[in-house]
Amino acid sequence: MTQPEHDVLKAAQDHLWLHFTRHSAYEQSEIPTIVRGEGSYVYDIHGKRYLDGLAGLFVVQVGHGRQELAEAAAKQAQELAFFPLWSYAHPKAAELAERLAAQTPGELNRVFFTTGGGEAVETAWKLAKQYYKLVGKPLKHKVISRQIAYHGTPQGALSITGIPAFKQMFEPLVPGSVRVPNTNHYRADEITGVPGMTPEEYGIWAADRVARAIEMEGPDTVAAVFAEPVQNAGGCFPPPPGYFQRLREICDEYDVLLVSDEVICAFGRLGTMFGGQKFDYVPDIITCAKGMTSGYSPIGAMIAHERLFEPFKDGDTMFAHGYTFGGHPVSAAVALANLDIFEREDLLGHVTRNEPLFRQTLDDLRDLPIVGDVRGSGYFWGIELVKDKATKETFDAAESERLLRGFLSKALFDAGLYCRADDRGDPVIQLAPPLIAGPQEFEEIGSILRGVLTEAWARI
Repeated sequence: MTQPEHDVLKAAQDHLWLHFTRHSAYEQSEIPTIVRGEGSYVYDIHGKRYLDGLAGLFVVQVGHGRQELAEAAAKQAQELAFFPLWSYAHPKAAELAERLAAQTPGELNRVFFTTGGGEAVETAWKLAKQYYKLVGKPLKHKVISRQIAYHGTPQGALSITGIPAFKQMFEPLVPGSVRVPNTNHYRADEITGVPGMTPEEYGIWAADRVARAIEMEGPDTVAAVFAEPVQNAGGCFPPPPGYFQRLREICDEYDVLLVSDEVICAFGRLGTMFGGQKFDYVPDIITCAKGMTSGYSPIGAMIAHERLFEPFKDGDTMFAHGYTFGGHPVSAAVALANLDIFEREDLLGHVTRNEPLFRQTLDDLRDLPIVGDVRGSGYFWGIELVKDKATKETFDAAESERLLRGFLSKALFDAGLYCRADDRGDPVIQLAPPLIAGPQEFEEIGSILRGVLTEAWARI
């Protein structure tokens, strides 16, 4: 190890406070340190290569090492490195807003830029509250979201998040958030108490729980429903057929805004530019971030239906909300260059054409005794791990701790695959490679997973 490498590792050990990390895990070992990326692969400080099976964090859509995105950032920084969108505009933000509005479904024409997804969710809730006050429905402030759903870490977004363990340390949170069942059809029997529901029946049942929650809270108090097209936490729950169509009907009936949280699902992750387009529904608000720049510079956005902007056109009314770096000129320039790559290389078509092969690669793992379910959409998949396939018995907390943190996470990484082993719900492995990935990367993912999961089962 060279002295510069030693210095970097020591600096990380002594001074970095890592996100969502148990630092005790690194008391006797170095922190894995990634130094560069190329295509679908990243390399650590020792030169070892890993297949990026999570696209960083569902982010690096066009792959690592894209020179033109770096050049777009440098060019913009030389022209205008920074200017805020507080009562002023700059060309790249205006151009990006127009381009996004042209690709959204329906009349989602107004783009409010943030620096990330949690801020976009926070913005959407604040807009919903103020909008209803401006149109004479001041009691409408509550939000409904789904169990185990993750919507971010700011206090408002965290309140909407449906993972109790992530919230307990930060209570009291923002009041007014209500939870309903998610769309995990694999666990439908235990969720509903009604055995044997078809996906269609379960989808309608789950959507109707939203209607019941609105009725219980009082329709005059509920402002919005937040739902991801494919729910991330818990392991990639796609919507059953008819779910979002019924949810749209419910929101329209009770005058509640449907917020499609697409921080992960937008920008090609499902094979469509926006996630709702994959499942044929039009929300009132889209929140997005991650893939907009493929991670080459931070940005996020709340994209709202034109009617939600109407009350802000008159008199002295304003949306008293903003972020210093929201719509940053450099990030906006990178986003535009990123979208150019999407169009030039037909990445949406590439994902759509390759989705069946990716799914088949993962479905082939169903013969393993530890694999209970494989689910997802596009380039966004989860593999649920079970102790007994026949009964769907899951692992208890101690077993999950030993399986995921004690073995799987490190074993997969050591085998050359960076992905996520997660137990925010039942134990799952999540996979979301860069959108440029194809058959060669799928084969490598399948091979590594088979070897590591086989060993994991032998250890149980």
